[in-house]
Amino acid sequence: MKIKQILAMVTTAALLLVSSHSNAAGFAIIENSASGMGNSFAGGAASAEDASTIWFNPAGMMRLDNEMLAAAHVIVPNAEFTDDGSTTAALMGSGQLDPTNTNRTADGGQNALVPNFYWVNEINKDLKMGFGVNVPFGLGTNYDDDWVGRYHAVKSDVMSLNLNPSIAYKMGAVSLGFGINAQYIHVELTSAIDLGTLCLAQEGTTFPSGYCASIGATPQGSDGFADLSASGWGYGYNLGVLYEVSKDVRVGFSYRSGIDHEVDGKADFSVPGELSFITENTGNFLDTTLTAAVTVPATTSISYFQNINDSVAIMVDYSLTSWSAFDELRVVYDDADSTDGYAAQAPSVTTEEWQDAARFSIGVNYQASDDWLYRFGVALDETPIPSAERRTPRIPGNDRTWISFGVTHQADSERSFSFAYAHLIVDDTAINNTFEASAAAPVLEHTLTGNYEASVDIISAQVSWKY
Repeated sequence: MKIKQILAMVTTAALLLVSSHSNAAGFAIIENSASGMGNSFAGGAASAEDASTIWFNPAGMMRLDNEMLAAAHVIVPNAEFTDDGSTTAALMGSGQLDPTNTNRTADGGQNALVPNFYWVNEINKDLKMGFGVNVPFGLGTNYDDDWVGRYHAVKSDVMSLNLNPSIAYKMGAVSLGFGINAQYIHVELTSAIDLGTLCLAQEGTTFPSGYCASIGATPQGSDGFADLSASGWGYGYNLGVLYEVSKDVRVGFSYRSGIDHEVDGKADFSVPGELSFITENTGNFLDTTLTAAVTVPATTSISYFQNINDSVAIMVDYSLTSWSAFDELRVVYDDADSTDGYAAQAPSVTTEEWQDAARFSIGVNYQASDDWLYRFGVALDETPIPSAERRTPRIPGNDRTWISFGVTHQADSERSFSFAYAHLIVDDTAINNTFEASAAAPVLEHTLTGNYEASVDIISAQVSWKY
């Protein structure tokens, strides 16, 4: 295949990349092939049956002919929130949060499309190169801007793009693989600001009692709005080993490094005109630039694959993701763009304290004929979120169970098509998260208390060409 055609397909895949609801632990996206989806990604580091092995274990390229693969995944999440006693900040009496609001349920899930592209090419019989384009991390939740949890989150949008050139070398029964990752990430976070409460808290000190009511400002009735966005590139690596014990048994190990992203962007604030005095002489809630650090975690996987006979194969996988690196999300604001010389407002900090999370999967293939292969898989996927207190409506995740099915059709000697479906059962999820305001505004530390009932459906398709 000509280089121009290859570059065109890579560009097309990159242009298709969109934000998505995360479907592995945390905000990771595991949907990186439709063939793997059919087995719940069991045996990912050992299967090495198509070009998607560039992501799961680059050493697996040594088992492949020259190949190109394109895949797409339609993700349909459902995350229904029901309020169960959300309260205002302790300094404001810990009363019912937004008592006049009838919008006390919400579904923040967003449908998404996640594409992948991989290319493997032989340099010589013992050396191969590859290139992958995919979306390893993503998040998409979007609530009504008047829901009861709007001070914690309205929109959360994380989009990533990973470019992964790789190389593999074979030494007898052992293959080694290595790749470089150039990763772009874009983050947008929005939320409401309870300026009515902030106004009321200043009565009797900054201005007389009754002043807020006189201008029509009431708690949870006079909201401002914050829109924070930032993006940047980070770099890491991945490596893998594939040991072919026999023609029917192989064991794989892979490691993908964490990546530290230093992102730059802007903060756009909307403040009702009657409350503009809140920004005066403070620098708070003024449009400005910002910086933030976003760390995506390292992942280690060990996989096993075995052909039981000519028709049946089994595979297992254990993966550990080092989410403990995600300790907090800190947004640092620069000086406001103002001629009044305001100092920068205090950083926005969300304590995460996530824990490392494991994923265990097992799968079975059934080769019904030379042309048709059927797949089945189950997986248990741990959440890294340690407690209801650390769970936020931006990522209301919990432990989940995967059940998946798939089929691959070998159309001819060059082309194959794979389709898969997965249903994710998410444990009922409690949330009891207190918003972390700056030291200057503890009256905004409202607590969102309730439960999520969640599930996810995924439909995947891919086409593979050997050339």
